[in-house]
Amino acid sequence: MSQEHILTLSCPDRVGLVATLARLMERHGCFIASSRTFGDPDTGQFFARLVFQSEGGDDVPAGLKADLENAACELSATWGIHTVGQPVKTLLLVSKSDHCANTLLYGARRGELPIEPVGILSNHRTLEEGFSHWSLPFFHVPVTADTKADAEASMFALIEETGAELIVLARYMQVLSNEACTRLAGRCINIHHSFLPSFKGAQPYHQAHARGVKVIGASAHYVTPDLDEGPIIAQATEGVDHTYSPADMIELGRHLEGTALLRAVKAHAEHRIFINAGKTVVFAR
Repeated sequence: MSQEHILTLSCPDRVGLVATLARLMERHGCFIASSRTFGDPDTGQFFARLVFQSEGGDDVPAGLKADLENAACELSATWGIHTVGQPVKTLLLVSKSDHCANTLLYGARRGELPIEPVGILSNHRTLEEGFSHWSLPFFHVPVTADTKADAEASMFALIEETGAELIVLARYMQVLSNEACTRLAGRCINIHHSFLPSFKGAQPYHQAHARGVKVIGASAHYVTPDLDEGPIIAQATEGVDHTYSPADMIELGRHLEGTALLRAVKAHAEHRIFINAGKTVVFAR
């Protein structure tokens, strides 16, 4: 079987876009294995993700890329071509909780998650020994109010050194600066608890317990300068009742955080996400 590739494209919506893409593929002898498209009537944007194979072999026809570039100019489109299964180099950031990072690392090890972990960065040494069995570089970069700028400079140096394409805040309990968030736009994912209603500040699970919530959950989203307000990628929820203690909720919350983050990172690594005016379009596989 020939190597499969993914075409992602977004542009202002108009008549004939699906037909245009189909004709381009046909012209260059490419078989469309799957196709997902969406036109948003609210934003007027069109999004497409095509998985295709070339009759000529594993490589993407050069003529197809040239024609796509010409079409993109005409359509004011943003596009990209990616190889199916190509792992995305990923740097994990943690503080003192290991459950989210372990979920991602195990997913990568068993082949469920198409990422290549390139290292773990932490502002503490608490988890260094516990992560040693993953045989990954562990980078200790302490952060204080006075050293925050230097710590972020070290982080970006490590991103450059490791070639990381995706940054995951896997329970990294530091707020990135606005400048860092802007530099990492569209390639930095965060996870946090998400209650209905939402509880912010200290001891959110205790607040939820005191209010008798019936649903708890977690949200994974892209990082933006607006703290915890970035485009949501994935959410996981679970019903609870009066028998749940704060400790029970905390334990369940850990599982939900790992689940939501895994789904979000998987969708990103499979090139299924489009940012759409402050929210996301996430295609099914």
